Amino acid sequence: MLKEFKEFAMRGNVVDMAVGIIIGAAFGTIVNSLVSDIIMPPIGLLLGNVDFSNLFIVLRQGVVPGPYASLAQAHGAGAVSINYGRFIDTVVSFVIVAFAVFLLVRSVNRLKRTEKPAPAAPTTKECVYCFSSIPIKATRCPFCTSELKGA
Repeated sequence: MLKEFKEFAMRGNVVDMAVGIIIGAAFGTIVNSLVSDIIMPPIGLLLGNVDFSNLFIVLRQGVVPGPYASLAQAHGAGAVSINYGRFIDTVVSFVIVAFAVFLLVRSVNRLKRTEKPAPAAPTTKECVYCFSSIPIKATRCPFCTSELKGA
């Protein structure tokens, strides 16, 4: 059983999948930073200095009653909240990752369509007398010794 597992784990597909997962996790981190640090601040600025990471609704006050200036302050006081600003960040991140994956899959599919080789020219023909397969340039059949006319 250990030998079978080793064979399974060392197959090319499993190793490729592992590399893909690691690269995907790193890519996800980059996209999260892109959304949180580069895309959302200008959008928040355009919408009147809104910080999306601090958009929340308090469901239950904490030990220290609100209002809370930030999500960190609300969590520090023990308040229960719905953090819809973080949800918006996550949705934007997902859309960017999904679009990047779409572009990658589209490129791979395009490459697969163009990789089909042209069919090779035939190298053999059939003897009209004995129906054996013979070289295309043959003028006489090596099997039945018939002379091939027009060859």
